[in-house]
Amino acid sequence: MDIVVKGRNTEVSERFRGHVADKLGKIEKLDPKLISVDVECSQERNPRLADQRERIELTIRSRGPVVRAEASAQDCYAALDLAVSRLEARLRRAHDRRKVHHGAKTPVSVSAATATLDGAVAAGDAAAGDDIDGFGRPTDDGPMFVREKVHSATPINLDQALYEMELVGHDFYLFVDSDTAQPSVVYRRRGYDYGVIRLAV
Repeated sequence: MDIVVKGRNTEVSERFRGHVADKLGKIEKLDPKLISVDVECSQERNPRLADQRERIELTIRSRGPVVRAEASAQDCYAALDLAVSRLEARLRRAHDRRKVHHGAKTPVSVSAATATLDGAVAAGDAAAGDDIDGFGRPTDDGPMFVREKVHSATPINLDQALYEMELVGHDFYLFVDSDTAQPSVVYRRRGYDYGVIRLAV
């Protein structure tokens, strides 16, 4: 397993790099297909957020879906501990999901659980920003920065989109639906409900 540690607008000490290698050495047994882990360290410049000054983002690349976790804390060691805990929890959930369940223990599929959702209501809620908190809102602390990411769009079904959304720890997930060939977004509503927005193209 390769571990790539990089700093965004901050220096990363050799001592911390060694600590990262020790900490992440244990996660290899949770994902046998693991190829590499990207560790990105950055600092929050806003003095009002001093207790969340250090931010760590972990991204696992393997022969399966991408798994991501991030955390912020007052120092980089505490932020790393939090991020690794979240990453381990997501990997354990992914491992449990791969187990075959039979009989009464068979879980309800996401497609079945969301089949009764009204697409218009889901789209209306999302457009109003009802459930996607903190997405694209300007702040009074300074200019708003937009972070752009580009991902491949291999078509997947709704169940897989929900699964991958959980693995990256986001409240929404953009994908191309393999059943309808439509660009779609699945997102988390209040509680354990999900919504789906589809684009007619």
